[in-house]
Amino acid sequence: TIQGKFEAILNKMTDKNIEIHGSGRTDAGVHAVCQIANFKCDVNMSTDEIKTYINHYLPTDIAVIDISVVPDRFHSRLNAKEKIYRYSITNVRKPDVFKRKFTYYVEEKLQLDKMIEASKYIIGEHDFKAFCSNKHFKKSTVRKIYSIDITENNGEIEILYRGNGFLYNMVRIMTGTLIEVGLGKREASDMKNIIEQKQRELAGYTAPPQGLFLEKVIY
Repeated sequence: TIQGKFEAILNKMTDKNIEIHGSGRTDAGVHAVCQIANFKCDVNMSTDEIKTYINHYLPTDIAVIDISVVPDRFHSRLNAKEKIYRYSITNVRKPDVFKRKFTYYVEEKLQLDKMIEASKYIIGEHDFKAFCSNKHFKKSTVRKIYSIDITENNGEIEILYRGNGFLYNMVRIMTGTLIEVGLGKREASDMKNIIEQKQRELAGYTAPPQGLFLEKVIY
């Protein structure tokens, strides 16, 4: 795991067992443009020296962008106020093969106006149990979605989700459901019933991981 990679390097750097806390877990195949993580250590090194050390030993698909000192009580997950996720869809006849690990290819034409209409039912504070893959989730499944922006440019569709938190697979299930609306397989108004019934079986499929990016964590 990415966490395991970091902890192995930090253990080597400090000669101690260091535990790192991320702002949230991402599924295999999901990307993070700006993941936030915190750890505690006592070393005679500047933040720049720590960043250089870690990046030297990280594999080429992981990189530390910035390091800063924070208060002892800071926790990257518990203190997060908002998160922004982006889901990328390629909706053209001939996809760019070099983007296959970073977008979800949908060949049939999507009706964006219907997807936008459906997304309006999701915005607000709701019980999103129907959009969670973990049937045994014991904590509250109530979350608040502040905005969903759906845009298209030359067949490249982006869905930007902003909320105070997201359940396991929640963004991918919402995306799969919106895609089904865009393909005419369900009505936009179905979203209201899905939320009210709180049954995973009523929502759409789980969109694949490669199109999903954690864009930003807000504190």
